[in-house]
Amino acid sequence: MVRLWPALDVPDADDLLLALLDDFSPSAMESSERGLRVFFATREQRDAALSALADRRPVCASLDVSDEDWARRSQQNLTPILVGRIRVVPEFRESRDPNGVPSQDGSQAIEIVIEPSMGFGTGHHATTRLCLAALQAMDLTGTTVLDVGTGSGILAIAAARLGASGVYAIDSDADAIQSAEANLALNPGAGSVRFGVVDLEVTTLPETGLVTANLTGTLLVKAADRLTAAVGPGGTAVLSGILAVEEDEVRRAYSSFDLQQREQEDEWVALRLKRGDHRVRLSGLMAV
Repeated sequence: MVRLWPALDVPDADDLLLALLDDFSPSAMESSERGLRVFFATREQRDAALSALADRRPVCASLDVSDEDWARRSQQNLTPILVGRIRVVPEFRESRDPNGVPSQDGSQAIEIVIEPSMGFGTGHHATTRLCLAALQAMDLTGTTVLDVGTGSGILAIAAARLGASGVYAIDSDADAIQSAEANLALNPGAGSVRFGVVDLEVTTLPETGLVTANLTGTLLVKAADRLTAAVGPGGTAVLSGILAVEEDEVRRAYSSFDLQQREQEDEWVALRLKRGDHRVRLSGLMAV
């Protein structure tokens, strides 16, 4: 059965409008001939966003987009992307050079194959690229990783390929986990990854050396207590999906962490934060 994604076509989107939309947990955004097309996981989220926008500016259209239609259109536009040492290849464009593809530093790139789906990242959005760059700024050898809101599984797979000893990737959307597992099968070099359908709001997260969370600014603030508790002493959090206008609020929510790296692309910000070694270690280490 082909999934339909509720969407809005919004003209002239600016940072303030994006921040407003962020409150309704959009699944994805793409440019369209009408301005910005914003996708949601449920019609209820889409309709609530539509209602909130009604007093601010007209919305061109409320519509449902077939995942199959999006994938077909995307084949004309999605090309491999290179972020540092990582090359993300859409599954339908898989054509590997037997001699390897050079990375941005001249070494052989780590290739990750992702099957495009509208609802889950393909690596082409700025927030995913920022996370991929942040992962490469660390030595992940032997590190346990928790990837929250995994979507396509791209960050979990990348962490495993970069040397993580175990990666537990979670999402509240069962369709996302199904997509991530399909992508994992396309990347046999990432065998240390496992996935789970988890509701972030009600589940105690395992403690790990690195937490990655490419969510939304609103959700990062709301889940700050749970996410910070999941980062072990001396551990790291990579947070993305943050609009520049939301950064201060997110930073306040994670004020117990030290800023290690801040990167921005267009209106999107990613933060790499480190916890000090002073916290008493909690029980319940993740086993993968």
